[in-house]
Amino acid sequence: MALELYNTLSKQKELFVPINGKKVNLFVCGLTVYDYSHLGHAKTYTQFDLITRYLRYSGYDVFYLQNFTDIDDKIIDRAHATGIDWKDLTTKFENAYKEDMIALGNTSVTEYARATDHIPQIISQVEALMAKGFAYKTEDGIYFEVSKFAEYGKLSGRTNLKEDDSVSRIDEGGFKRGWNDFCLWKAEKPGEPVWESETLGRGRPGWHIEDTAITESYFGPQYDIHGGAVDLIFPHHDCEIAQMEAASGKVPLVKYWLHTAFLNINSEKMSKSKGNFKTIRDMLEVYNAKIVRFFIVSAHYRTSIDFSTDGLDQAKNTLERIQNFIANIDPSLDDTGNETMVGEVRKKIITALDDDFNTPQAFAHLFDFIREQNIRGGNGKQVLELFIELNKIFGDVFDLSKTMITELPQEILNLITRRDEARINKNWNLSDELRTEIEKLGYEVKDTPNGTQVVRK
Repeated sequence: MALELYNTLSKQKELFVPINGKKVNLFVCGLTVYDYSHLGHAKTYTQFDLITRYLRYSGYDVFYLQNFTDIDDKIIDRAHATGIDWKDLTTKFENAYKEDMIALGNTSVTEYARATDHIPQIISQVEALMAKGFAYKTEDGIYFEVSKFAEYGKLSGRTNLKEDDSVSRIDEGGFKRGWNDFCLWKAEKPGEPVWESETLGRGRPGWHIEDTAITESYFGPQYDIHGGAVDLIFPHHDCEIAQMEAASGKVPLVKYWLHTAFLNINSEKMSKSKGNFKTIRDMLEVYNAKIVRFFIVSAHYRTSIDFSTDGLDQAKNTLERIQNFIANIDPSLDDTGNETMVGEVRKKIITALDDDFNTPQAFAHLFDFIREQNIRGGNGKQVLELFIELNKIFGDVFDLSKTMITELPQEILNLITRRDEARINKNWNLSDELRTEIEKLGYEVKDTPNGTQVVRK
């Protein structure tokens, strides 16, 4: 089966055919860096990390670009409130975000791009929109005139705001012509950062124009995939389409639009007003990063996740089941008899992931395989190679260092022999003491129906 993606623009699955052969240009809307990243960010960026990993696994040469909005009303307000220079503030939270992503295993981004590093490109794009009659100047800035772009709203299928939309923080000017005209360049205000422009006047960029100026500088006016959370569809992504297609005259801006569904906390939308706002850092103090990652990637990216203690505990237990299976893999064992079974499950998993990255179905096939192999036994090199491949896709979510150890130090072998004798003699106190001694030396003891097995911690 060839890879198919659900395209938000067409509202259906489509065969994935990049613009330029195996080369894929992917852009995902990044963070506004004025605070620590939250669990909603964890969901979106972990799932796009998985998508990128799978594209690369499938043979595509992916350039994954992500931006930082490092100038914005919220940034300015936070800088004023804390007495920290706005640039120092954004640098602090940009670095914190990158640390959080590394902790979660999200390492597939090719390049990060700051809005403030692309001011000339932003100015140039606004100038092009003014020259073509799509933008106009007022006392408080320069606005895109939505009525001039006939296809405005074609991604979302609407032009009105809803409660869950992520709206620009700088589009409330009192001088614009249409209620949903959006700001491209905000005029200078006292105490705010400004940039010089002879044509636009002193000011700073609007929110939407940052993204298209960045993507045009890297990819040109058209590229393969644009991703983000579902709340960005309207108006942000509709505005991106309008301004870039109006400026370039080329359609479409993006061939495939992918959007991740919401993350809820205990069945409620996360928000500071509800007191259920959680940062990634908060969660990683309680749960191992591999558990959080497994919890996220085992859900489909277009399905909402309910982040709860029960859900995370279930993910922890499920991951432990997989790790218990991995602990019984003997890397020294030539298990060519498993080659057919491994080949069949690999094909099933790839088929599932080719269906719009259907990770729940992929994991269902893996669990079926584990159940069958637990009965068959004899899991060696072939099975280990399968998990090495899966780790490339899912992001090292499995700890493959804890496979069965067939060659042990003599000291450990002696302790195991003594412990086995103690168990035969039902000397449970001595058995426990010897287990503790083995564990202090960096090994974990597992009592199985097939005898004592030892794995590295």
